[in-house]
Amino acid sequence: MPDFLSFINDVLWGSVMIYLLFGAGCWFTYRTGFVQFRYIRQFGKSLKNSLTPQPGGLTSFQALCTSLAARIGSGNLAGVAVAISAGGPGAVFWMWVSALIGMATSFAECSLAQLYKEHDSKGQFRGGPAWYMARGLGMRWMGVLFAVFLLIAYGIIFNSVQANSVARALNFAFDIPPLYSGLLLASLALLVIIRGIKGVARLMQWFVPVMALLWLTASVAICVWHIDQLPGIIAAIVKSAFGWQEATAGVAGYTLSQAITSGFQRGMFSNEAGMGSTPNAAAAAASWPPHPAAQGIVQMIGVFTDTVIICTASAMIILLAGHGSAYMPTEGIQLVQRAMISLTGEWGAGFVALIVVLFAFSSIVANYIYAENNLIFLQLDNVRNVWILRMTTVSMVVLGTLLSLPVVWQLADIIMACMAITNLTAILLLSPVVYTLAGDYLRQRKLGVRPVFDPLRYPDIGQQLAPGTWEDAPGDRDGAR
Repeated sequence: MPDFLSFINDVLWGSVMIYLLFGAGCWFTYRTGFVQFRYIRQFGKSLKNSLTPQPGGLTSFQALCTSLAARIGSGNLAGVAVAISAGGPGAVFWMWVSALIGMATSFAECSLAQLYKEHDSKGQFRGGPAWYMARGLGMRWMGVLFAVFLLIAYGIIFNSVQANSVARALNFAFDIPPLYSGLLLASLALLVIIRGIKGVARLMQWFVPVMALLWLTASVAICVWHIDQLPGIIAAIVKSAFGWQEATAGVAGYTLSQAITSGFQRGMFSNEAGMGSTPNAAAAAASWPPHPAAQGIVQMIGVFTDTVIICTASAMIILLAGHGSAYMPTEGIQLVQRAMISLTGEWGAGFVALIVVLFAFSSIVANYIYAENNLIFLQLDNVRNVWILRMTTVSMVVLGTLLSLPVVWQLADIIMACMAITNLTAILLLSPVVYTLAGDYLRQRKLGVRPVFDPLRYPDIGQQLAPGTWEDAPGDRDGAR
């Protein structure tokens, strides 16, 4: 079975996914006028605006934290370790590239999710790739296919990945049996997910910043303590990314393709740009200013934070500890723990275990919210089906603690590729709409007014939208920004 999964992964990630991700990212970077670089100075203002509450949905900040809860998981720790193990220090460079390019892809998919959102029976905004496939492309069958992929990924496989890392970390640090850690994690997750999307969002708006700050503080302190080694680490990352390090040394090492593949795989698993998951959170927001592109810009911050900041913090710890050498066995989260032990002492293993529990817990909760959201699209969100999904989610958390690491990661890579191919196809077909949204937002910003989306200006788009979603968008179109 592992050999078969490895073969499928080689086919998908050896060529198809790398070119598709890179090509889509470059295309949306061009079509949006390099939006990720143009608005980087506006990130602070966008975050400030994201705190403004509006009727009918979450605040943009709550949606951002919910999406970050799903993004910031074991992939930011174990995934970085796997990437460096498979592709060397150069994989970190390609993770950065995947993030910078992926920011434009995230802008596209999250703007589309905001545009095509609709109210559910309780008045809460709902949307995501399945909705823009059905409304924007008129292909409900494609939306159904994507929703099924997402239910498998976020209801089953990805939660197993998170639980697997938790079990290994707690067993390594405290000798806790994997089954016990799985049962505890599943119980805590169930207590939170029964509160629904609004309850989860209110929790995550403070939980995510605290847990991220905790890990960043530790990493920065370690980097400052070993500041004399940082120039060498950065040089190794860049040289290894292009194979220069091995060529200069005259030894066999990681190849360029290994670095690129590992970096893009783990980078995408972490920041989820283009996968179609984040739009499920983005659509739930009542965006402010009331324009779909505003939520796209806020969600770009999530991609940057996840990969360029959080994943880099993990990578620096691993590389400062000297655990980036060639032919290092893939050990996932235990590699990060060993790195922390060598840098800080025995307590480091327990600290990493605590961090991975926090990261994995937030991811499992947000993953469930994404899965439940797509039950609504499939019109299967009755009480019985919702509880079946909840029980399946927590059961897979427990089962994930008992699976082997390579099998878990291979399954995650395959389903991630299936989701991404479906979603990227849809947003590429909808790229004219993305171009229109980006242009409309930029035009209003240049005029010095607060951007407000008016569907009457774009009748072809307006007829595809859910009634009452944008016609009554709040805000004075002539007001100040």
